[in-house]
Amino acid sequence: MVNFSCNADGYDSLDPNGNITIKWDIMQANGGTEDVRVSIINYQLFRHIQYPGWKLSWSWRGDEVIWSILGAEATEQGNCSAFRGGQLPHCCEKKPVIIDLLPGATYNKQVANCCKGGVLSSMIQDPGKYVSAFQVNVGSSDTKSSGPGIPVNFTLGLPGYTCGQPFEVPPTKFTEDQGRRRTQALATWNVTCSYSQFRASAAPTCCVSFSAFYNDTIIPCQECSCACQAGAKCVKPGDLPPVLQLQHNEPPKPVVQCSNHMCPIRVHWHVKQSYKEYWRVKITVTNLNHVKNYSQWNLVVLHPNLQSVTQVFSFNYKPLNQYGNTNDTGVFYGIQFYNEMLLQAGENGNVQTEMLLHKDPGIFSFREGWAFPKKIYFNGEHCVLPQPQDYPRLPNAAQFYGPAASCTILSLLLLLVTIMS
Repeated sequence: MVNFSCNADGYDSLDPNGNITIKWDIMQANGGTEDVRVSIINYQLFRHIQYPGWKLSWSWRGDEVIWSILGAEATEQGNCSAFRGGQLPHCCEKKPVIIDLLPGATYNKQVANCCKGGVLSSMIQDPGKYVSAFQVNVGSSDTKSSGPGIPVNFTLGLPGYTCGQPFEVPPTKFTEDQGRRRTQALATWNVTCSYSQFRASAAPTCCVSFSAFYNDTIIPCQECSCACQAGAKCVKPGDLPPVLQLQHNEPPKPVVQCSNHMCPIRVHWHVKQSYKEYWRVKITVTNLNHVKNYSQWNLVVLHPNLQSVTQVFSFNYKPLNQYGNTNDTGVFYGIQFYNEMLLQAGENGNVQTEMLLHKDPGIFSFREGWAFPKKIYFNGEHCVLPQPQDYPRLPNAAQFYGPAASCTILSLLLLLVTIMS
């Protein structure tokens, strides 16, 4: 199996400032209880949170309870036996687990930016859907308590994410009356959560294969890119997967088609054609996982010629400029209602596009593997590329340029004979 160490410490050079921030805004203090607005903001450019979504948890410092909640709900009420003779709190757990309400929740349970089933878009793909929010009324079972405290040990319930401890920041400001009035929270704490692919998975989940019009050899994914086929459970091409019993609200374990690389996702980059001033690339993303569709998928590509993209035919495309004038990285993603869903393995389990790029004078070349990408991510996960020595090579000079050179020599000989005669 191929080893990888990218993003092991939560830092990603293609999204250096990316994180998920949990914002704890104290909106009102009511003598022993507080109204708190909790926001989960995905500040990542291309990583999004898919279904079943986030499961926010924390630890109370004291005897705090959640009296009521809007826009979300606790998975367990817990032991509320300390409260008698009236309405019980919504949750008495020391470590509550909060989940987002599903779309279509009743209006009396909604707040702004709630009810998306825990799904968060990335900032590039859908800037209007990268925030989730809910509101809680927090109190204490201790009647002598001066008021609730700020909880600690936040987690998102998502593989690969690690959260720090809360730190106080300037109070959040809100606008009202179409921006003519501004209000602010009484106090605000932030929690920063970072992603590490190494923590999310011990092995890669994606690989890349290459081909080119000038070479008949197709360079497949590296063997054992994600796992080795020997001894692994997989579905042979043409066979149907076994009957599966999937757990409710839990992401299913991959059931992958048998291959030399055993990756759920394969990306193929084909250098298709060369024109006088342009060249054309075909990109195909194939889902080899029989139990998962990928909604709002995206592909991040690092290639020096992306600064001169002329046209992308079947995907949306946005440049990812993180370092001044350096424009060598872009995000590809599906077109709404057309190919934004990458279906599970099978006849329709792929999406593809072609891309036209201008040949930049001074840097463009088909030699030494220059026409192939330096990095590819699928849904924020680093894909394993072939080894550089395996890239499709140009034919040797005598073979590749032989006909043209022969014609030139023949023309010169004819010209020389004409002059001498």
